[in-house]
Amino acid sequence: MDIARTVPEFHILLDPMVGVVAEEREDLIMFSLVPIQAQLDILEGVADDLMNSLEPDKELLNTYPGREETSRIAGVYANLFYGLIIGLIIAFMVAMARLAGGI
Repeated sequence: MDIARTVPEFHILLDPMVGVVAEEREDLIMFSLVPIQAQLDILEGVADDLMNSLEPDKELLNTYPGREETSRIAGVYANLFYGLIIGLIIAFMVAMARLAGGI
C-alpha cells in the first residue's frame, strides 16, 4: 500500500491502488499490508493443497509434474494387496474348517 504525497504542504495523499485523494490525519495510523498479504497467499496455497490432498486426481503442491494419478494408483495397489491377504485368510479358515470337520 504505497501512498503518494501529492501536496505535502497541505498533507494531501493519493492512494494509487484505489485512486482516492484524501487528507492525511494525525489520528489515523496507516501501515502497509503487503507483507501480510504475502503470508496470506502462502497460507492460501497450503489450504488449497490440503483440500487437493483429499481428491486423488488433483496435483499436490510439492509433487513432481505428471504425478497427478499417483494417489489413485497407490490406492488400487493397496486395496489389491489387502484383498489378497483377506482372501487368503478366509480360504485358510475354510480349509481348516473342512479338515477339522472331516470334509
